[in-house]
Amino acid sequence: MKIVILTNEFPPNVYGGAGVHVEYLTRELAKLEDGKHQVEILCFGEQDEVRGNTKVKGVQPSFNFPASDERHKKVFDPLLRNLVMAGSVKDADVVHCHTWYSHFGGCLVKQLAGAKLVLTTHSLEPHRPWKVEQLGSAYHASAWLERTAYSNADGVVAVSESMKKDVNEIYGVPFEKIKVIHNGIDLSQYRLTPNPDVLAKYKVDPSKPIALFVGRITRQKGIIHLVNAIKHLRPGTQVVLCAGAPDTKEIGEEMTALVEKARKETQNEILWIRDMLPKDEVISLYTAASVFVCPSVYEPFGIINLEAMACETAVVASAVGGIPEVVVPGETGFLVPTDPISASNVEPKDPALFSRNLADAVNAVLASPEKIQSMAKNGRKRVEEMFSWTSIAHRTLDFYKQLCSENGGAK
Repeated sequence: MKIVILTNEFPPNVYGGAGVHVEYLTRELAKLEDGKHQVEILCFGEQDEVRGNTKVKGVQPSFNFPASDERHKKVFDPLLRNLVMAGSVKDADVVHCHTWYSHFGGCLVKQLAGAKLVLTTHSLEPHRPWKVEQLGSAYHASAWLERTAYSNADGVVAVSESMKKDVNEIYGVPFEKIKVIHNGIDLSQYRLTPNPDVLAKYKVDPSKPIALFVGRITRQKGIIHLVNAIKHLRPGTQVVLCAGAPDTKEIGEEMTALVEKARKETQNEILWIRDMLPKDEVISLYTAASVFVCPSVYEPFGIINLEAMACETAVVASAVGGIPEVVVPGETGFLVPTDPISASNVEPKDPALFSRNLADAVNAVLASPEKIQSMAKNGRKRVEEMFSWTSIAHRTLDFYKQLCSENGGAK
């Protein structure tokens, strides 16, 4: 079988969960059945390498788009890359697309090469209205591209039961076309890995309880609500915000102002690491943390929680999307309801109450060293039993085979 993967993110250009997913899924797919399947990855960037049965090619055409709104170029650019991607595929049994950034290319490959079109639901545009800040009215174009792709898909991989329901309700994809395959974790890489040098580098005091956030500065990840919760955290808590890559200049400035405000409202130390750190350093921060906080207002799965749990860290997370399928309340951490405004606007109705509830859950973990230890051990055990990338790759390949066997195959 020839499997073509279209994606915005691929190493070294990984910014979120979709990029992590594609990196590990493709690695494991290439190993299956003694490596007899071809895996070709077309992505945004300058990558160009061949590793056995895996080929990676970055696409980076240059064109100065005219645009009435500069933000519209953030849609025009992916469309141009998608054209190049589609023109680069000679033949394929399956074209598997990740996020709307690659959907147009996937639709073209389906028509031009006769491939089965598979989409993985890392997120859905109707649940991310704040993207208007990044794209302006081009947000409506990205939503249209996504809707068009789902109406043309032969199969959909939902990363959680919650996403399966959303894909059906929002885009009308029949349930029989949707396969739930959770995200996974590399258990050999994400594990308890103490490194005092990393803590010293970022001035983290290992003798104090650590509440850790890791993620981008975006409305979706809810970091603003966590910053507003800091004033309610128990005395002696060290807050480490590993947060960079703001979606817009404005949210970056808002974050800066709120952190400064939080520092004036608490005696607790706030360490803000503004860079997106390499994996080994993030793993060392997970290892050192007493509790990991995921305050997302929208999270189809939440791979970040798996990373923390694999490193034996208790988790406090929003009870949204696929997170309740990962975090077990009272056993591996606590879940905090967001009480969203509506199905289409997932921001909390009462942001102040949500922030207070986040702080209360973090305080409940930090109040008990025994709870920290038991949740840490339970989290690692749960990840080992349920979220290996090898099993996820097997299930994905089986889904490809099922699709290709329907109606006489892909060609």
